[in-house]
Amino acid sequence: MRHLFELFLFFIVLMALPDWYIYRHYIRHWKNKWMRLSYWIPSVSLLIAMGYIFGGFAPESSLSALGVFLVVFLCINVPKALFSILMPLVKKTAIGLAIALLTMAYLIFGATEGKRYFQVKETTIESKDVPQTFDGYRIVQLSDMHVGSWNGDTQAMEKAVSIINDLQPDLIVFTGDLVNNLASELDNFIPVFSKLKAKDGVYSVLGNHDYSTYIHWENPEDQKEELVRLKQKQAEMGWTMLNNRHVKLYNQNDSIALIGVENSGRPPFPDYAKLSEAMQGTEGMFQILLSHDPTHWRREVLPQTDIELMLAGHTHAMQTKIFGFTPAQFIYEENDGLYQEGEQMLYVNIGLGHLLYPMRLGAWPEITLLTLRKSNK
Repeated sequence: MRHLFELFLFFIVLMALPDWYIYRHYIRHWKNKWMRLSYWIPSVSLLIAMGYIFGGFAPESSLSALGVFLVVFLCINVPKALFSILMPLVKKTAIGLAIALLTMAYLIFGATEGKRYFQVKETTIESKDVPQTFDGYRIVQLSDMHVGSWNGDTQAMEKAVSIINDLQPDLIVFTGDLVNNLASELDNFIPVFSKLKAKDGVYSVLGNHDYSTYIHWENPEDQKEELVRLKQKQAEMGWTMLNNRHVKLYNQNDSIALIGVENSGRPPFPDYAKLSEAMQGTEGMFQILLSHDPTHWRREVLPQTDIELMLAGHTHAMQTKIFGFTPAQFIYEENDGLYQEGEQMLYVNIGLGHLLYPMRLGAWPEITLLTLRKSNK
């Protein structure tokens, strides 16, 4: 309840201060009273919407109402705030207004096309431990689909699947958060994700949302059955889940180990990973670990194992990255891209989907193409 109040207060301040500045310096000088009053229509409407959502009148299970509110709120108030900050500096209304309108256009793009602006990020993974026959091996990593947020928009996912298959990967891996809450969110997408093709198959692990922990369950057994249904649907798509186990992938006389663990997160996120159990029998091999939460790397992988490469997701880069800055930096030390400590590496994919607010700004939905290279160093 406290966090809800703090969020409500933040929205009020972000809305009130720019409105006060703009009205005091510009609107109050308008001669037409009705035009002056009309200025307040967007803010009053947003205030009513805030009361509806934060006052508990919106259905508890409905994220769509909150998502729409956040997008409209940001598109209106961020340009106002930017205009209010810039005007004392540039002192030219035309410049301030142009920047505000460009910002609004960028926000609208993020809310409409940005969440479908799929980007392929190509990264080379160099290690002396890569077997010679795996030099050039191509892995596509996907993460954080959050299919419940797509509201049945299979067309967008069809586009993503087409891009992925055109890359002709040797292996496809998915690092968790396939759904928001319920396995049924996946129903419309099963035919789409069944089309994913790679020579060595599609492998996946669970993320924190896949355990259905963000809705109220009166019977814990119902929650467990929901997870069983999700696993069954993944199997129906032809995906192989690695829940605290590994598989060995072969190429001629060489092999590498693909290890998968259940979600391992810091509180309040669940921790069901059994890493030592999952990696038994992979000693001496080039090891790739699928683990949803990147904090697992520093908590257990780095200090206790010699795993060369871990693939994670979870952060979304908070769906915002402007001039290289993402607010995820304040929460996650490793939040986007490739990181290396000695001979061990971590790659964080910022996700293909979106959650809470249906918008991406700069942190475009990601399809990662990782190419293994044998290093001579």
